[in-house]
Formats: sequence, structure tokens, C-alpha cells
Amino acid sequence: MPIIELATHINAPIEKCFDLARSIDVHVASTKQTGETAIAGRTSGLIGLGESVTWRAKHFGIWQSLTSKVTEMEYPNYFTDVMVKGAFKNFRHEHYFYPVNDQTLMKDIFMFESPAGFLGMIVNLLVLKPYMRKLLEKRNLVIKQVAEGKDN
Repeated sequence: MPIIELATHINAPIEKCFDLARSIDVHVASTKQTGETAIAGRTSGLIGLGESVTWRAKHFGIWQSLTSKVTEMEYPNYFTDVMVKGAFKNFRHEHYFYPVNDQTLMKDIFMFESPAGFLGMIVNLLVLKPYMRKLLEKRNLVIKQVAEGKDN
């Protein structure tokens, strides 16, 4: 199962970063290139423990829907969302936040697996891992820019 780990240093308080990371509106702003929108469940504001959101986006030229649910949360230190319905065989996205002086270190651990056995493993490594890393890096850049009061 591929794992993507990212660390983003943000010049903003931990609480602000935590809330921006779970903001449906910030997520939509960070995925403009895929036309992503929230179509069911929590569709705006801050997603909370036990809540789900269904996203609709265009990836690889195909419109897809994916529902994820926040299964763990400890404000403002971490939360985890997992796919409950979608094209992946499974995925889990862990979000961690660490105060560093007056700044925040935001860490992502994203684990995923596509269906289709051995062929899926090849697709995971050659196509999906770089694609998902780019999406997550863009998302984190937008969170950083909003938190630090910069334009995206």
C-alpha cells in the first residue's frame, strides 16, 4: 500500500491550521483544477468527528465521487478521515499538527490502495502516488497561504 508523507511549516497558530485543514471551503479552493465540489454530507464549514462529505471531482478525465468520514479527532492535534465509498480499494488520511514556537508543523500521512490486484499495485506506484502527492502538496500550499494571509 503506497504511503505519502508530507510536512508543511506554517507561520500561524496550531488552532488556525487545524481548522483550515478540515474546512470544506478551503478544500474546494485547493482543488479548483479538478472542479471538486462537496455534494453530500457536510458541504461547507468545518467537518467534525463522525461527519462525512461526498466529493465530486474530475480525475483523469472522468467524473468521480468519493465519500470520506472523519473517524478520529483530537482538537487541535490530529484528525483522520477514511474513504467509506469511492474508486479506491481503501484510503486513510491522517493529519497531525505540532506547535513550534508561534508556528505550526502540519504533517500528512496518506495511505491508499487501488483495486485490481497486481495491475493496481503498478498503477499505484507509477500513476496514483505522484498524482495524489501533487494534489496534497497543492492542498497544503493553499492551507499555508490562507493561514499566513497570503493570496493563493
